Amino acid sequence: MRLSFKIACASLALTCLTGCATVSTGIEEAAEEAQASLPEIAAEWKAAEQRVVGEPVGWIAAFNDPVLETLVREAQANNRDLAAAAASVDASRAAAGLARSALSPQVAASAGTQNQGLVDGPDSSSASLGVQASWEVDLWGRLRSGREGAVRSVEAAEADYRFSQYSIAAAVASSYFLAIEADRQRALTQSIVEALTETDRITRVRFENGIGNAQDVALSGSNLADARNDLIEIEGAQRNALRALEVLLGRYPGADLQVRTSLPAVPAPPPVGVPADILERRPDLIAAERRIAEAITGVNEAKAAKLPSLSLTGSLGGSSNDLSNILNPSNLAWTAASSLLAPIIDGGALDAQVDLANTEVQAAAANYASAALDAFSDVESALDQETVLRRRRVELEQSAAQANEALRLAQLRYNEGETDLIDVLNIQNRVLGAESSLITVKRSQLTERVNLNLALGGSWE
Repeated sequence: MRLSFKIACASLALTCLTGCATVSTGIEEAAEEAQASLPEIAAEWKAAEQRVVGEPVGWIAAFNDPVLETLVREAQANNRDLAAAAASVDASRAAAGLARSALSPQVAASAGTQNQGLVDGPDSSSASLGVQASWEVDLWGRLRSGREGAVRSVEAAEADYRFSQYSIAAAVASSYFLAIEADRQRALTQSIVEALTETDRITRVRFENGIGNAQDVALSGSNLADARNDLIEIEGAQRNALRALEVLLGRYPGADLQVRTSLPAVPAPPPVGVPADILERRPDLIAAERRIAEAITGVNEAKAAKLPSLSLTGSLGGSSNDLSNILNPSNLAWTAASSLLAPIIDGGALDAQVDLANTEVQAAAANYASAALDAFSDVESALDQETVLRRRRVELEQSAAQANEALRLAQLRYNEGETDLIDVLNIQNRVLGAESSLITVKRSQLTERVNLNLALGGSWE
């Protein structure tokens, strides 16, 4: 009994020491590692025309398109990839709960019966009931480091899920604009087919009346067939665009989704802030930084594993031939024990674990730096393309206007017999090319606006 008392006192003293041990969460160290891994960050975006401080929010609503907002909400609810990302968050939370459970005592109850006897003789039976408890005292913070690492993993998974939400919203918006562009290209090509059909009719009438020639008839028919072929191809592309959007929404890809028939206006540019802003705003960069913190707690855990570990165990139970007497004090027995385990020779396994954990910190820091550089590049490219596309749109609007005027004049001259049909058809192709490019640029402006908001880490809500 005295020995047990001494053991209990020693265990109590060691438990008190546990309260003095501190465990780093890895957050501050992760921030230092993250900053050290980055190159020098510019004071402002190089491609930005103005420097405005602020965070882009509500960028889906900025397009002023209720249909788009409805589709984004549908994708957030039904997209399969997003559901998988949500399941990953739940799995990380469950793992954190498992790591947290290692810090608390483990208590289990047992009950059993036993019957024995001779084959040809009397038999006897007995029952037992007991409780066992065990607890590993976290002297050096190994278990708490494991718990902190699991918490950082949860934070990273949550940030990844949030970025997945943003990415799905951006993908829906981009696919939606592509579907509208395909419809606009189809309508443009349909109008060209109708114009060429009328030109072909006039050409044949002129030939039948002895005014035209067979070459014009053949040329007109060839151009009309080419335009009809283009229309068939564009109608197929339109259906594919609708299917891609339906998959994002979690729908069956039947190409029967209804979208608006015109592209929305390009909203005002978002506040772009400064490059350092996105390090604290973009969810994917937050996730990468949390993974540095997770790796740092892994180093702490590996180092603590090299130190002695203390475990406390105890049990209380009774056994009796009579179930009613099983809890009688005379039938109860108890045990209490403590064990201290210190590694002596492990072939270098624990040192290797520390080395491995350190390399994981280095890898996490490198991944963070790579993700940050990609993010900076995303914003710079999007800002640059904003300027490029705006300038292209001005030139294409001028080109389309001039081409349409040239076509009007050429058709008048052809009707008067002052020019050849081939001149009219060439100008008509220029009109088609200019107006088609203009539609694409308008859609590209919208897509780049989506890309810019996503690159800046703005919320889709």
